Amino acid sequence: MPATHIHLVRHGEVHNPGGVLYGRLPHFHLSENGKKMAEAAALSLSAIGVKPAKLVVSPLLRTQQSAEPIAKQFSLKPDLDERITEPYNFFEGRKVSAKTVLLRPHLVFHLRNPMQPSWGESYVSVVERMMRSMREAAESVSDGHVVFVTHQLPIWMVHRHLAGERLAHNPSKRRCSLSSITSFEYLDGKFREVGYLEPAADLASIDKGAV
Repeated sequence: MPATHIHLVRHGEVHNPGGVLYGRLPHFHLSENGKKMAEAAALSLSAIGVKPAKLVVSPLLRTQQSAEPIAKQFSLKPDLDERITEPYNFFEGRKVSAKTVLLRPHLVFHLRNPMQPSWGESYVSVVERMMRSMREAAESVSDGHVVFVTHQLPIWMVHRHLAGERLAHNPSKRRCSLSSITSFEYLDGKFREVGYLEPAADLASIDKGAV
């Protein structure tokens, strides 16, 4: 029997004083507040009775740091998986606003198709790699739960895909806060969303730099 549940945990607050879009750039680590948020996520998983048989983590620094309290809480060794990392984005390393983009015509070109989107990896591609990783992880254990530590957009794409919603969306409307937990049941080879928690909601945070 495979895993019964998959829990997608978003990383905590990132130290990003420049307010840039960090994407896949290396060396972006958790802030002190972000470390507290990661601890809150680990405690919340335990409080709701999660007993993970496996911990799958994006290889970026901020997700590995966010996974540390979970690994300690459940005595698990993280498995790194490139398939659950942040999507590539052309605007990585830049401050992104309407003003900064419109003043540089060569940047406007990358906004030509927000439905795909044209500025980075396609939404379809993100869904495909996330679903492959989730299914393989679920089938790789004999029972219990699997916890993923990943990023906002990959989690939101899984949510919209399984809800039968159009993948193109308004980024400001995403329901996926820092250190949030989005949970899915896995039954008869199918995933169904069953819960969403914000264990770090009481910690004032700065949520900038996500793709």
